[in-house]
Amino acid sequence: MAQLDTRQKLAILADAAKYDASCASSGTARRTSRDGKGLGSTEGMGICHAYAPDGRCISLLKILLTNSCIFDCHYCINRKSSNVRRARFTAKEAVDLTIAFYKRNYIEGLFLSSGIIGSSDYTMEQMVEVARSLREDHLFRGYIHLKTIPDADPDLVHRAGLFADRVSINVELPTAGGLKRLAPEKDGARIETAMAEVKASIADGRDAKAKYKSAPRFAPAGQSTQMIVGADAATDGDIVAKASTLYDRFGLRRVYYSAFSPIPDASAVLPLQRPPLMREHRLYQSDWLMRFYEYRPDEVVAAADDSTGMLPLDIDPKLAWALKFRASFPVDVNRAPREMLLRVPGLGVKAVASILASRRWRRLTLADVGRLTVSVAKVRPFLIAEDWRPIALSDKADLRPAVKVKTEQMELFA
Repeated sequence: MAQLDTRQKLAILADAAKYDASCASSGTARRTSRDGKGLGSTEGMGICHAYAPDGRCISLLKILLTNSCIFDCHYCINRKSSNVRRARFTAKEAVDLTIAFYKRNYIEGLFLSSGIIGSSDYTMEQMVEVARSLREDHLFRGYIHLKTIPDADPDLVHRAGLFADRVSINVELPTAGGLKRLAPEKDGARIETAMAEVKASIADGRDAKAKYKSAPRFAPAGQSTQMIVGADAATDGDIVAKASTLYDRFGLRRVYYSAFSPIPDASAVLPLQRPPLMREHRLYQSDWLMRFYEYRPDEVVAAADDSTGMLPLDIDPKLAWALKFRASFPVDVNRAPREMLLRVPGLGVKAVASILASRRWRRLTLADVGRLTVSVAKVRPFLIAEDWRPIALSDKADLRPAVKVKTEQMELFA
């Protein structure tokens, strides 16, 4: 086989990394290069795949160290039995490429994952060496996210956290049955053990940093994970419940959802078609409800169809919950507690905070609320204001045509 040059390797390994969604960078510690030493900076808005308030996308180099793998997970295009072109970076090549891209102002950080080559420990050693060399040999101060390997020696995973801003360990699938069927070589219990060890290391690192300024950082942007949606029979209810458990047990910063996409030469046990992308979007919205809107997991699951366990695709889960529990509405914007205002479709966290602050001084009208939300039409059926009282929701059999937003924008987060 002909030797590949760096450009050819980059084409293969950057394309192979596109299936990993868990690479946002919010929460990283700020570092600057104002002292004239070191390269890169995480100062400001964040790094690639996160968006600044003005819409700018912050960039990072997202690659695999190799797309070769000793595992044969059915859903993975890089599985051992897959007929894809293989490539591999050495640790030095990955470092040199990152530095070269940074100096050309193409990137501000690195997301590095890998297939398993040789053994889990050997692969993890190579990934840690990339991060170590960037930090220590090149004084790189940009963002680094390492996708760690749960089967690797815990000491190697710990070293990864000392050099990386964020580490992540993919749970892959939401149910133990799905993982056993589609990735029999992976151990769900070992994955969760590795997550618990990272959580403990993050907590230890914060405690040490509070006592000693010289204490090393450990993954200051926390850990994240990713679940594949639609590769197995798991319902949205199963996925929401799994995500809630992961947040509670391991203190994750984010759970990412990746809609299954059919791959070339696919295994016969996989579905023939990908799930609707809107399903992935609704799961992100349900995740937002738990993280920022104080919904319990059972409340989010209650918005799903009772017979299928699936969230509706035509309306967002917050609106679905409100319509299903319409007896809780309308709520009085001038009297309702924060937790009920957060459940009003069309009211975001900032809007609710503004309502609570404003109503201390005067009674709010519907027009006042309208200035705080994207769509007053969506809010109107669920609120009582000083000059507005809607017809009780229970009086109408089907309110969807009246309140459904025609565009598929993320109105939940207004």
